[in-house]
Amino acid sequence: PRSDANYILIFEIVLMTLLLTMNATDTELQQRSNTAYSHFLTGNFVVSSWLHPLFSGLSDNAVIAVERTAWWLHIVGIFIFLNYLPYSKHLHIILAFPNAYYTRLHPKGEIRNMPSVQNEVLYAMQPELAPADAAPPDKFGAKDVFDLSWRNLLDAYSCTECGRCSAACPATQTGKLLSPRKIMMDTRDRLEDVRKNIKSNGEFKDDGKTLLHQYISVEELRACTTCQACVQECPVNISPLEIIVELRRSLIMEESNAPAEWNAMNSNIENNFAPWKFNPDERDAWMAES
Repeated sequence: PRSDANYILIFEIVLMTLLLTMNATDTELQQRSNTAYSHFLTGNFVVSSWLHPLFSGLSDNAVIAVERTAWWLHIVGIFIFLNYLPYSKHLHIILAFPNAYYTRLHPKGEIRNMPSVQNEVLYAMQPELAPADAAPPDKFGAKDVFDLSWRNLLDAYSCTECGRCSAACPATQTGKLLSPRKIMMDTRDRLEDVRKNIKSNGEFKDDGKTLLHQYISVEELRACTTCQACVQECPVNISPLEIIVELRRSLIMEESNAPAEWNAMNSNIENNFAPWKFNPDERDAWMAES
């Protein structure tokens, strides 16, 4: 990432230097009333006007040569830069726009329910609605990037790595291992590894890795309080929380990997429809006792 940032910075410095050189020579030729450049008077530019003394001693032909060279190098540099973007972390420059267009319109505090779980609860409460041929769900949550939605993957590539999410995250600020910025970078790293795997083998070959455990640890997922601070702060409407929630669902519902207190609560909710261990038919018994 550091070398990538250096390449981009050098590109930008070179392109800006060429742009200023082009503008300075252009306005210099306008002031000389050169026939080819005096038809469209632009006036002096704020910064490039200070560069006029560098070219005042050159002949018209020499200044034109410098102006044309700067113009061509600048436009070629732009095309090189655009071709480099898809392979750099600055891909977000392109993807930020579609990511904002496909932004989630539901309230930020709303966590998407799992239809399979919703249906199971519904059928438990109203068995007559359960279809006779209902197939069990293949899996719960997400363990790898293949299980995430296209929107989650677009988020990963749209991340600007600005760190606002981590700066606002209470878990990060209190010294926990969790960093929403790292969640997005880990997801993108896993996607890149999958891409290289497919490129090398023609199709994806199991590499013994998954996003959960190998890239994002259990401790990181458990540190999240789902406060939505990271979602609120993101300038391009990325939701690290969705990835965290999906991974945590897989962790708990597929692997039963949770603290004992969580497992007891989840078991009570599943069997008694409440976090506490009592018969749901006796919920109103306290009314008779009082």
